[in-house]
Amino acid sequence: MKKIPALLAGLLLTAGLASTDSAASAERANPIHFGDITWESGALTTQILRFIVEKGYDYPTDTLPGSTVSMEVALARNDLQVIAEEWAGRSPAWVKAEQAGQVFALGDTVKNAEEGWWVPAYVIKGDPTRGLKPLAPDLHSVDDLKRYPEVFKDPEAPEKGRFLNSPSGWTSETVNSQKLKAYGLDGLYTNFRSGSGAALDAEINSAIRRHQPVLFYYWSPTPLMGRYDLVRLQEPPFDAAAWATLTDAKNPSPKGSQSLPAKLSIGVSKAFRDNHPELVAVFEKVDLPIDTLNKALAEMSEKRQPPADAAKAFLRANPQVWKAWLPADVAAKVEASL
Repeated sequence: MKKIPALLAGLLLTAGLASTDSAASAERANPIHFGDITWESGALTTQILRFIVEKGYDYPTDTLPGSTVSMEVALARNDLQVIAEEWAGRSPAWVKAEQAGQVFALGDTVKNAEEGWWVPAYVIKGDPTRGLKPLAPDLHSVDDLKRYPEVFKDPEAPEKGRFLNSPSGWTSETVNSQKLKAYGLDGLYTNFRSGSGAALDAEINSAIRRHQPVLFYYWSPTPLMGRYDLVRLQEPPFDAAAWATLTDAKNPSPKGSQSLPAKLSIGVSKAFRDNHPELVAVFEKVDLPIDTLNKALAEMSEKRQPPADAAKAFLRANPQVWKAWLPADVAAKVEASL
């Protein structure tokens, strides 16, 4: 009779272990959902992280589409688990979810990411190899643009210069329109809004290939920054009160300021953060040098590589970058998979 309790205990222990194994298997079977980011740097980073998670840690992954805001809302609900490039703190949806403890920004993935107003370097310095003389040798700041509207002549309104803004509907389009007013340039430059990000790229690329002057809003990391020699124009230092006037399209008296400093992180859901400490530890170490990333993005664009292929090329070419994020045994698995 004494053997019966021991037998029951053994059966219960076995059942418990089986239940634990089953739960672990289910956890492994469920894919980790990444946001399907459409801009180049986010798409490449997504595929780099997916490769490491799949090959280094044996977790299945997939991607789910959506706009930036809808992906942030999905992350808060744990319908998504990872957004590989989160410009943390800019979206009201993100701020609300972060304050509620539903999402977390891990790491500082791309240091020195930035946005602002740019011109090709040859506009200021010239290019002796092509016989180009400087067109605006004293152009260093947005205030200096008051002296050079004729350099950036608008073909449709020749009495003004042309500023290439973001497409309508982008947050940056509102900010740039307000900046034109704040810097006293709205009467000197046409506020030209491209129909899409691709149209903006096409305008800039066309001008630069023809060695023409062009003034435009842009950001980094991007293929464009890895392809051309560009100069960012100086703006007043960032000021939070001034920034509030720039993000409000209805503010009649905007004040000039650099844009909110960029901090790129990996956005994760609370459930992911709680259940995957080993991946959280990796994500907190991710550091993509911006010059290396810009060059990889330029190559991806020029070769028209799918982001998954470009991610493998990046991992092969830059082992010194990603091995620093991983334990040695995991790094060896990833390397063997390449």
